[in-house]
Amino acid sequence: MLVSRLKTMLLMGLLLLGNHVNSEGLEKLTFITESYPPYNFENAGILRGISVDLLVAASQKVNQPVTRSKIKLYPWARGYRNAVDGPNIVLFATTRTEEREPLFKWAGPITATRIVLLAPKANNITINSPADLKKYKIAAIRDDVGEQLVVALGIEKGKIKSSANADSVVKKLASNKVDMWAYEENVARWFIKKNNLNNDDYATVYVLKEGELYYAFSKDVPDTVVASIQEGIDKVKAAPGKVGKTLYDDIMSEYM
Repeated sequence: MLVSRLKTMLLMGLLLLGNHVNSEGLEKLTFITESYPPYNFENAGILRGISVDLLVAASQKVNQPVTRSKIKLYPWARGYRNAVDGPNIVLFATTRTEEREPLFKWAGPITATRIVLLAPKANNITINSPADLKKYKIAAIRDDVGEQLVVALGIEKGKIKSSANADSVVKKLASNKVDMWAYEENVARWFIKKNNLNNDDYATVYVLKEGELYYAFSKDVPDTVVASIQEGIDKVKAAPGKVGKTLYDDIMSEYM
């Protein structure tokens, strides 16, 4: 009986220690996002979006709540550099690619994503192969996956018209200073609408990549901490929803 009680006490102690380690780990993390609606954006001073709401809900599911006020909103290039360098950084929503795979630890997926080249319909641009891209001026967000994918197709980085934010790219696209924009399809169209332009005037002329968005952790973050967020995400995707089948479906339906 005594041995059994000692084993039980030891097990409880290990569980409490594990929870403390995870909690302390989450407390030390810096969460960084960008303006990338409908996945993450600021509205009336409050951070919202699919990936923000999922992170908040997931952290609550594992009793280690991350508040919206703890999330920093940075330009993508700055956030990306911080996440690569660390320490204790979580960057989202990040497209998980082969090139980025070794740079981070990952939790997710948040949702599916499609990186495309978007161009004004009036310009009648047709892309049949990557070689056709060399004829055009392509805009991208600096260090964004769109820029990286275009470079991977053989376009020199110096020939890509890179900007720090999406609003400036939309203005270039609308004024024909660039021919097309390499970006996530839903996000690009969000910014086109935000800038009072008609999405019907723009067409997807080439699909660069179909993939998934994730939370990217700097490599120094302990695996146990990454696993705790992954556990929370899995629980959100399994929990019953009020509108949809699951809580995750409820979050998606709020923005899509």
